[in-house]
Amino acid sequence: MQIEIDDKSGFCFGVVRAISEAEKALGRGGTVYSLGDIVHNRVEVQRLEALGLKTITHADMESLGGARLFIRAHGEPPTTYAKARSLGIELIDATCPVVARLQQRVVEAYEKMAPIGGQVVILGKRGHAEVVGLTGQVADRALVIENEKDLEQIDFTRPIYLLSQTTQSIALFNRLGEEMLRRAANPDEVTIVDTICRQVSGREQHLTEFAARFDVVIFVCGRKSSNGKVLYEVCRKANPRTYNIEEARELDPAWLEGVRSVGICGATSTPKWLMEQVAEAVEGLQIKN
Repeated sequence: MQIEIDDKSGFCFGVVRAISEAEKALGRGGTVYSLGDIVHNRVEVQRLEALGLKTITHADMESLGGARLFIRAHGEPPTTYAKARSLGIELIDATCPVVARLQQRVVEAYEKMAPIGGQVVILGKRGHAEVVGLTGQVADRALVIENEKDLEQIDFTRPIYLLSQTTQSIALFNRLGEEMLRRAANPDEVTIVDTICRQVSGREQHLTEFAARFDVVIFVCGRKSSNGKVLYEVCRKANPRTYNIEEARELDPAWLEGVRSVGICGATSTPKWLMEQVAEAVEGLQIKN
């Protein structure tokens, strides 16, 4: 059986940077608190927790005192920074530079729209950490849409400024942008700015080609990963025999019966070492069969 790990899958730049910053902080000893999962991959979170990282929520900040608090790649709204300062918390800010630039663009979009009665619209997943950080830049005065149905929230008689969460689908963004232009009373008052991270979005075409090359594809990602859900669907569309797992023990031997080739890939939040574990497990199942 041919087993191949996709060399373009795995942590994106922002996640690599965040993990590196966390490991440096943990290397200095003591506990580091992470505001939410440092990455949407349970297995990687468990690895870092073994080194001394503790995941907390915003509600836990009150009890931290002068502790060290990690801001993950997804970023945070300004209110989080203000609260940390008031509590004397030491921040380790690992916001992805791409996300940080997008946060600033949301502010600029709002400053442009507010005087003319316009609306800032963000394509993203409601409640996702990055989206919470984005809308928080303008005190939640931005609309969040997830699909075409959500376009009903928009007043198409007013100016619109469309942006996107960095990990959204380009195809969806373009489709919704075209529909906004079609519905707008004045299309000239619709501003569309593609803010999707190309290191992430470029994987869609690559994974389409990768998945089509194998009898079976094993897509590895955390259950909480929005990017993982998007890329898994990309693979499944290219190859219906694509299976989504979080770790090696979830492999089903029945998936590999009579199979000559297996491709292993993952999301931007999937560590390479985890895909390697899955490849070893597939190899082990092959030997048993």
